[in-house]
Amino acid sequence: MNLSEDDIRRRLEALRLEHRDLDDVILRLEVETAANQLQVQRLKKRKLVLKDEIVRLEALMYPDIIA
Repeated sequence: MNLSEDDIRRRLEALRLEHRDLDDVILRLEVETAANQLQVQRLKKRKLVLKDEIVRLEALMYPDIIA
């Protein structure tokens, strides 16, 4: 898949927003006394997947240049 820089920037912003939203949801669920641990685990796993994708796209935007 060959993405333009604008495509990557838009995708990064969407991923970062979803990642922040998941932080809020997880925090609220953990504060509740009857939090569903399975749901919290799934949300945390989704956060990790998002973070991996963010890192991958950032590497496309800002490749390491070894001089």
